[in-house]
Amino acid sequence: MTVLGSDAAANVGLAGEQADAIVAESLTTGTKRSGDGFPWSRVIGPILVFLGVVVLWHWMHTNGMRAIFDKPGFLVPAPETVIHDSFVDSIARTALLNGIKWTAFIALIGLAITILTGIVLAVFMAQTKVVENTVYPYLVTIQAIPILAIVPIIYSMFGGGEYPRVIVVIMISIFPIVTNTLFGLQSVDQGQHDLFTLRGANRWTRLWKLQFPAALPNIFTGFRISAGLAVIGAVVGEQFFRAGNKPGIGIVIESYRQKGIYPQVWGGLLLAATLGIIVFLFFGWLSNAVVGHWYDPRRR
Repeated sequence: MTVLGSDAAANVGLAGEQADAIVAESLTTGTKRSGDGFPWSRVIGPILVFLGVVVLWHWMHTNGMRAIFDKPGFLVPAPETVIHDSFVDSIARTALLNGIKWTAFIALIGLAITILTGIVLAVFMAQTKVVENTVYPYLVTIQAIPILAIVPIIYSMFGGGEYPRVIVVIMISIFPIVTNTLFGLQSVDQGQHDLFTLRGANRWTRLWKLQFPAALPNIFTGFRISAGLAVIGAVVGEQFFRAGNKPGIGIVIESYRQKGIYPQVWGGLLLAATLGIIVFLFFGWLSNAVVGHWYDPRRR
C-alpha cells in the first residue's frame, strides 16, 4: 500500500484527477500469473475446450446416453442435427429468434431495474450501519428463498405475463449487485479517507470522488454476475408465467419439449446460453472501458 507523507497530504486537492490518482495509488502491484501474455488462455484454450465439448456431445448422442443412463440417444441430438433443425430450418429459426428477443427484453428490463435499485441500496447501506443492519438480512432472505417455491405466490398476486417475469429477474439478480457494490464502497483504505478528512470533504464529495471510483471494479463484477442470473431468471419466469403475447425462449423450449422435438429444445438452450454470454461480455467490455485505464485485475 502506498504511504503518503504529510507534505503530500497537505497538497491533496478535491479535483477529480487528483482523487483518481489517490485511488489508483492505493492498488498494489502483484506478479503476473502463469500464462499471462500467451495466446493459450484467450484463444487456444477455449478452442480446445469447445472441440472437446463437441466431441463429448456427439459421443453422448451415439453411445453415452445408452451406456451411462440407459436412455435413448435422441434425448441428446447430435450437434449437426441441432444446428440444422434449429437454425437452418426457417420455421424453427423464426420461432427461436423471436423467443430469444423477448427473453432478452425481459432480462434487460429486469437487470436495469436491479442495477438502479441495487446501487441505491448499497449507497444507503454504506452510509449508515443502521440501514445496512436493517436491509441486509432481507437481501439474504431473498437470495436464500428457492425461486420455484415463491413462483406460485407471485402468480397468485400478479397473474401471468411479463411483469412477474421481471420480478423473478430482480429477485434472482439483485444480491450480487448490492453485495459487490457495498463491498467496494466500504473497502477504501482508511488512509485515503483521512486525506479527504484533512481537506474537509463532505459526505457527498467523499462518496463521489473517493468511494465510487475505488468501488467500480467491484461494481462491474456484480454487474457481470447478475447479467447471467438475469437471463436465468427470465427463462425460469417464462416457464411459469406463460400468459401474454411475448413468448420468450423458455416458452418456446417448453413447447418443443412437450412435442418431443429435442433438436429445437437444445437449439433454444444454445440461444439462451449465448444471450447470457453476450450480456456478460458486454459488461466486461464496459468495465474495461470505464476503469481499464487505471485498474489491472491481476493486481492484488
